[in-house]
Amino acid sequence: MPVSFLARNARILLPMLSFVAILLAVFWLQPRAMSYVGLNLLLNLALPIAFATIAQMFVITVNDLDLSLGAYVGFVACVAATWLNEQPLLGMAALAGGILIYAAVGALIHLRNLPSIVVTLGMSFVWLGLAILVLPTPGGKAPDWLRALMTWKTPLVPFTIYALLSLAVVVHFWLMRSALGAVLRGVGGNPRSVERAGWSLLKAKMIMFALAGLFGMCSGLSLVGLTTSGDANIALRYTLLSIAGVILGGGEFTGGRISPVGAVIGAMTLTLAGSFLSFLRLNPDWQIGAQGAILILVLALRVIINRAEARGT
Repeated sequence: MPVSFLARNARILLPMLSFVAILLAVFWLQPRAMSYVGLNLLLNLALPIAFATIAQMFVITVNDLDLSLGAYVGFVACVAATWLNEQPLLGMAALAGGILIYAAVGALIHLRNLPSIVVTLGMSFVWLGLAILVLPTPGGKAPDWLRALMTWKTPLVPFTIYALLSLAVVVHFWLMRSALGAVLRGVGGNPRSVERAGWSLLKAKMIMFALAGLFGMCSGLSLVGLTTSGDANIALRYTLLSIAGVILGGGEFTGGRISPVGAVIGAMTLTLAGSFLSFLRLNPDWQIGAQGAILILVLALRVIINRAEARGT
């Protein structure tokens, strides 16, 4: 029974096992991390990455890819550290405009049948340019309410852990358990069937891209709340980290096959991997390569699982 259970759920268990393995390795290297303060320091940057990963997951669900996400998060950070703090109405209008632009990009990709990689790569330069116009040099100041939220001292475990759990559960039940979520996932798995059932593929793409804009905005806001200032280049790595988080969490590039819980765990694993490599005193220049090696290792295990599943069917 236990062996068959593991075989059936290996795809779901793999992200969890990866996270637990790296967490235990961190605790072994730095026992003081097993405390409220230690966990807060280890995982506080996991929340912005998790929001970005969920944003990327919405785009991947409809068989597209967003290469502008990191630049967009940087734009949100610049708006939050300037306009949102000094002129709240202007800041909120700019953030809402960002979500609308994301929905329009989804519509453009669908209507013109354009490759999302090309369109979003172009948009990355647009977002970066806008961010530099808003905040030419690093600086600004996070709104007090945002800083207070991100440094909120909750009972038992840090606020970040509650936020990550809430994010995973809410997105999972909406996307994986609701009727609308099933339709939206179907756009990536079998778009013709969804269209024949009377659903608009255009609306579905716009909804998923708008959600990507919304969660990308949450990523930028939480990042500014932690760093207390903005920078146009603050989140350029988030594009690749978000893609890696989705794949590490059990998602696929095609077919609408994703896992919100796995995506959050994947983001947490990538964050912990950075801390683990720092505790090993590995040169920062090698850390990105080492994170890539961890990702390749997990993907290799995924290939083995896929082949095992194929043989089982």
